[in-house]
Order: sequence, then C-alpha cells, then structure tokens
Amino acid sequence: MAKFIVPKEIFHGLGSLENLKELKGKKAVIVIGGNSVRANGSLKRTEDFLKEAGISSVVFSGVEADPSIDTVKRGADFFTQEQPDVIVGLGGCSAIDAAKAMWVYYEYPESTLEELAAPFAVKKMRSKAYFVAIPSTSGTGTEITGLSVITDKEKGTKYPIVSHELTPDVSIVDGELCESMPAHVTANTGLDALSHGVEAYVSNIADRYNDSLAKGAIELVFENLPTAYTEPNNKEARQAMHDASCMAGMAFTNVWLGIVHSMSHQIGGTFGIPHGCGNAILMPNVARFNSKVTDKYEDLAALFGKSTAEDFAQEIEALRLKVGVVGSIKEYGISQEEWDAKLDTLTENAMKDPCTLFNPRKPKFEEIKAIYQACYEGTKIDF
Repeated sequence: MAKFIVPKEIFHGLGSLENLKELKGKKAVIVIGGNSVRANGSLKRTEDFLKEAGISSVVFSGVEADPSIDTVKRGADFFTQEQPDVIVGLGGCSAIDAAKAMWVYYEYPESTLEELAAPFAVKKMRSKAYFVAIPSTSGTGTEITGLSVITDKEKGTKYPIVSHELTPDVSIVDGELCESMPAHVTANTGLDALSHGVEAYVSNIADRYNDSLAKGAIELVFENLPTAYTEPNNKEARQAMHDASCMAGMAFTNVWLGIVHSMSHQIGGTFGIPHGCGNAILMPNVARFNSKVTDKYEDLAALFGKSTAEDFAQEIEALRLKVGVVGSIKEYGISQEEWDAKLDTLTENAMKDPCTLFNPRKPKFEEIKAIYQACYEGTKIDF
C-alpha cells in the first residue's frame, strides 16, 4: 500500500501566473532572492494579481544562492512581524526552499535545524498560513515537493528538511517566468531535474504512479534542455523544462531520492558547487554503482534505443557536455590537498543523509568514498 501526495492545486502552462487572482486571503509575504524577479517583471505581476484577489503583500528579499539558517530565521521574524495568512515563494529553488523553512519557524518558533533535519520531523502546518510556490527556474521541483534544503554555513553542511507537511498548497508552473534565466542556470537546473527523475525512477520504494512521471520527465529533459540552453526565448522549450521539473518533483516527493543527492548535498555545502552540476557529475557513476542491483537503468537506456546501464550513463555525460557542465569535481578548482582533507567527512555526512535510505543499493562507507574519488578525478567506477 502506498500514497501519492501533490499540491492541492497546480496551475501550469504559459500565462498561468494569472491564476493568483483566484487566491483567498488577507495578507501575503512574498519571499524572493535577488533582483531577477524584479528586473523581469515577475514580482510586479505577482503583486498585481494578488491585489486583484484582494490580498495585500509585502516582500522579504535577499535570499542567497544556498539559503542559510540565519536568513531563514530573519525571514521568520519578518513573518511574525507582518502576520501573513499567505506565504508566496517566488523565484529559484533557494527562494522557495527558504520560504518553506521560514514558514516552519513562523508556525513553530522554537524549532532547531538539527531537529527539523530528522526524517519527517515537521509538525502539522497551516495554523497560521498556507503556501504558494511560483518557480522561475526549471530544476528542483521544490514547487511540488515536501523538501527544503538549508545550509548551516558555520558547519559547512546542507540539511534537507523532509516532510509532506511542506508540500505547497498551490503551485504555479508558468514557463514565461524562465525566459530571462541565464544559460548556465538553465543547464544547472535542467540537470537537477534530470537527477530527480532518474533517482525517483530507481528509488527502492518506486511504484508505477511515480515511474510514469519520472520517466516522462527524463524524456522531456533530454528532448528540450539543449534547446532551452541555446534558445532562451523558445517558450515551448521553457515550458517543457518547467513541466519536466514539476513532473520529476511529483515523482521524487513521493518516493524520494538516492545517493546522488546525499553526496551532492555535501559537496555543495562544503565547496559551493552548484547543486545541478554536482548531481550531473555524480549521476553516471552512481548509475554504474546501482546498476548491480536494478535493471531500471536499462529501461532508461531503451529510451535511446540502447540496452545497458553504461549506455544510459554515457547519455547523461553527453547531455552534460552539450550544456557546458564540467565532468569532474576538481575542475571547480578544488585542490587535491583540500579534497583529501575533507573526503572522509563528506563520506560520513553522505552516509547519514536521509536520501541514502531510498537508494536502490545500500552503500558502504568505502563505496561512497570511492564514488567521490572517481568523480573528483572524472573517471569511471566499476563495482
């Protein structure tokens, strides 16, 4: 027996932002990152549509690329001051993830990050506000998931907060918001969406509901990411990537992720490697590792008329190259000395990450370490 959880309402398609006019409430806090949603008009349009709905709004801005617990607590204090009954996360993954965590602290001010990072530790939400997610990047699927990743910068560690209570109430998947996304962000987020589809498809609790969404998302990414990367104003490709991100999010929020994410969380928190890039570097070798216990990578290879897990790993590598993403961790300028000093800690933290629980193959410490080392060098593993 299983269950399938998604937002109560999902509005998707070009121009779907206008569905904000149908919301109910009195006051919204809109959480954003930097100036991109101001510059491209998304923030103004959001404010205007909320006004048409009879909802006043204020803005909390300045969420950084990897939202920190300090930013989250500042946002929660702002929420307490403003007392919204609607919370809107607008922008990239960071803004929406931060807004989710702020929401938790708004409803439960005494929370600690360490407590929230325990699997499914978030208590019942929505006593003060409901949540609306409006992504302007096509990758994380955070608009559809019960996941928020927050960084403790003092410890250099990313903490995933995992709970269906964090699943947004309303998601708006409008590809028009993505047209101003730079090429490197298109690449990083698109490869992140791919990793979500792949890891959901091979999850050790996967089922046919989530398999169909995950595989559909994988196909959309391979078909549309190169076009979105090279033709940023191609609205059809943008919407297809936005849909892929959402579909992969629907899959993985129900069957979760694996060690690609367990490992990527650590190199992102420690070295600042963009999450999608970290996932793209790790994915081929994790596929090789996991293929010893599942034939699902062979299913994915069949999408390309091929038959082996190695074939699929090579398709990922080819796509990564097409969109300008490097093939090794050391290409980010991380010295051998720095890498060696951190490797055991990275491995230990990856083993503890909640995503490891859902990997199809249960890894040992030395196996995670070996995958890390191969990905640092840009070489293949063979277990």
